[in-house]
Amino acid sequence: MLRIGTACGSGLGSSFMLEMNIEKVLKDLGVDMSKVDVNHYDMGSATKDAADVWFVGKDLEDAARDLGDVRILNSIIDMHELKERVAQVAQENNLI
Repeated sequence: MLRIGTACGSGLGSSFMLEMNIEKVLKDLGVDMSKVDVNHYDMGSATKDAADVWFVGKDLEDAARDLGDVRILNSIIDMHELKERVAQVAQENNLI
């Protein structure tokens, strides 16, 4: 199972929005959702072993450096950018 994490400063608004949008993109791409687990975190509780791939906004690039495979989003509200990045992760993990 591929574990995707999203993180923001407080773990409430933007990371939860990213979680929902990533799930929507994955479904739109036809990914079997039983093979993916998406969760949101605040930066204080995000750990490298909590997810295989992380999505964070550019403002958290430095803070997320130690999380492993981190995909930096220039804009967390740009659905086109998110779809490109999520599709890339899905392809890399043979989900599409």
